[in-house]
Amino acid sequence: MTTEPIVYVLSDSVGETAELVVKAGLSQFKNGEYNIQRVPYVEDKETIDEFLHIAKEKNGMIGFTLVDPGLRSYLNEQSIEMGVEAIDIMGPTIDAMERLFNKRPRLEAGLVHKLDEEYFKKIEAIEFAVKYDDGRDPRGIARADIILIGVSRTSKTPLSQYLAHKRIKVANVPIVPEVDPPEELMVVDPSRCIGLRITADKLNSIRKERLKALGLGDQATYANMERIQQELEYFNEIVDKIGCEVIDVSNKAVEETANLILRMMQKN
Repeated sequence: MTTEPIVYVLSDSVGETAELVVKAGLSQFKNGEYNIQRVPYVEDKETIDEFLHIAKEKNGMIGFTLVDPGLRSYLNEQSIEMGVEAIDIMGPTIDAMERLFNKRPRLEAGLVHKLDEEYFKKIEAIEFAVKYDDGRDPRGIARADIILIGVSRTSKTPLSQYLAHKRIKVANVPIVPEVDPPEELMVVDPSRCIGLRITADKLNSIRKERLKALGLGDQATYANMERIQQELEYFNEIVDKIGCEVIDVSNKAVEETANLILRMMQKN
């Protein structure tokens, strides 16, 4: 017969929070040896009754996180009546916050888990934007939610990062006359592609400032007006061939362009 303490962790979600708290408490006893059995998605009194009886029979205890006030009260009352030790992990915290905020709780199960999922989706999107930035790996085109297309200095990278914080996977592809666009770009769904257009004068101004910041003269080919016109004409050819939406970013902040893209995504 095992001498390890048996704790049944009941939760209306996956039970991770309850298990972590119970483990922290048990680590103070018996050199951290314990036996935990998690019971997720508890939604009725029958399940509570079942595990109260099992805990009583096994001389165990119950730790629980239930946001439903009715189920919480029922478990607390029945555990006292049956002489089973039960720890209401979430209840006192919610009650105290309700008094402090003078506001009713949402009483929605699994919110912590949902928040964690959203966080990891954002991190995944940020890593995706870094990996598939500036066309460095065309394989990202097939996996991206959005593909941004534009000549150099049209804010492709900042836009990719901004949208990544909205949990959108973005790849961006630079358009250069001397380089054929990746084949993947020509076969992807056009609704997932967005061209970033800019006027020649605005691009010339941006590139000159960029060259100054790098300590270079503004007469370099990069900022040459004839070269810029060549790049923009090639850009127009490519987006026409793809048949994608185009946004003029000449006088738009990154946030403004990003919001336009988000609206396009919702429409599609």
